[in-house]
Amino acid sequence: MNIEVMAKTFDTQTSETLIIGVQKHREQMKNWSTFSDFYGETINTWLHNGEISTESKTITKLPFSGNHSSLKRIYFVGLGERKHMTANELREAFATAGKELKKAKVSDVAIWVESFTTDQLEETEVAYLAGEGLNLGYYTTLSYKTSSNEPNTYLDQVQFVTETKIEEVVENFEVGKVYADAVNEARTLINLPPNLLTATDLADYATELANIYDLEVEVLNKAQLEELGMGGILSVNKGSVEEPRLITIKYQGKPEWEDVIGFVGKGVTYDTGGYSLKPRDGMVGMKGDMGGAAAVLGAMRIIGETRPKQNVVAVIGSTDNMVSGEAFKPDDVITMYNGKTVEVLNTDAEGRLVLADAMTYAKQQGANYLIDVATLTGGVIVALGKDKTGALTNNEEFFEEFMEAAIETGEFVWRLPLTESDKKRIRKSDIADLNNSPGRDGHMIFGGGFVGEFAEETPWIHLDIAGTSDAGAPHALGPKGGTGVMVRTLATLVELRDN
Repeated sequence: MNIEVMAKTFDTQTSETLIIGVQKHREQMKNWSTFSDFYGETINTWLHNGEISTESKTITKLPFSGNHSSLKRIYFVGLGERKHMTANELREAFATAGKELKKAKVSDVAIWVESFTTDQLEETEVAYLAGEGLNLGYYTTLSYKTSSNEPNTYLDQVQFVTETKIEEVVENFEVGKVYADAVNEARTLINLPPNLLTATDLADYATELANIYDLEVEVLNKAQLEELGMGGILSVNKGSVEEPRLITIKYQGKPEWEDVIGFVGKGVTYDTGGYSLKPRDGMVGMKGDMGGAAAVLGAMRIIGETRPKQNVVAVIGSTDNMVSGEAFKPDDVITMYNGKTVEVLNTDAEGRLVLADAMTYAKQQGANYLIDVATLTGGVIVALGKDKTGALTNNEEFFEEFMEAAIETGEFVWRLPLTESDKKRIRKSDIADLNNSPGRDGHMIFGGGFVGEFAEETPWIHLDIAGTSDAGAPHALGPKGGTGVMVRTLATLVELRDN
């Protein structure tokens, strides 16, 4: 993307398309008279008559026929009540604009920065939200239709009409774009068909990502996992012809390898349920059961770009869960990497087995704090719906720090309780240390609580994104399909640690 690095006026910007925010009370808008002088008095009449909508997240497109060398059209972005507009609403407004611009195949825009400011949102934050929102809105879901050969439209050039120091505006826009690009990469991973994204493919992607940003990377294959005794991952993989992988990426932002945040992602590239076979309709969409891995990799992409002063280790356990004569079965007893034994009551509760081994390995790699991310249970959807990520924790202080990041990104997280009674049910077995499926009631809590058994005393947060990782319809920040949820929050947590 080419971003202009000098402040522009309405007269000197050279794009064919200008983006302007319009609020309900335009007398509160900064320098509105400057624009009305440029456009003509008719703009105020159209606003007064409602021909230009000021309702939040609405887009009005008008041609420009004035005396200008290049400007042909203006997109007015409705912002509603100025005093009530939040950062998340502005992010969504820019994403809505991005969708409309992409639909019109616009790749070169100018943004009047001051038109989007409020008492709470200054020019630099507006620029960040524009970089994030516009580029999220431009995302297109993968298509393999042979009749579709039109190239995708991307936002290639951006100019800024602003009185603010242009270097700060550009820098913040670029950071916003980094976050959006990482989310879009995660979306693409989630949307890939399972025959095109095996555990090996995911490991190859992670290796390429690490090499781009000069990060330390390690990929363990099946033989190495067997040598280590990773019974959780290996048991889930037993029914598959595809080998499992354990992927580790390290970013060292401090002189010493200490105070390390560990991200652990579930990378189940397809989940049939194993012998606890899913129904036909329940199996469709299971290509996205690696949404936790996608979130972790997206966060590592941002960290690689922004280079915060914080140490981070990411560990991803990856396999598929298939049915064959060798697949693991209900009633099996398996030995996990940390030596604990597990009675398997449900082979469709496989993600927690993969996460548990990855969690233990992350601790061995020096993680002092752990966050696991997984499309783990349908129970979280029953409890919270499809628009909320469910959470568990064993550490109040760490969770409060995490929630600060979640609030900043606008990604809704709701904490559920994990009681001693819940833990007793996870530990209830006549023949093993743990069981992997205590019951349907409280399913989300039992799934996450099982993973928490392997965090032990390490400060830990579990994020169940089964509802939020995939959208069944277009939404405020993007199209139907993978959402890339938690990419921005994980990266923001690390960013806040750097401050």
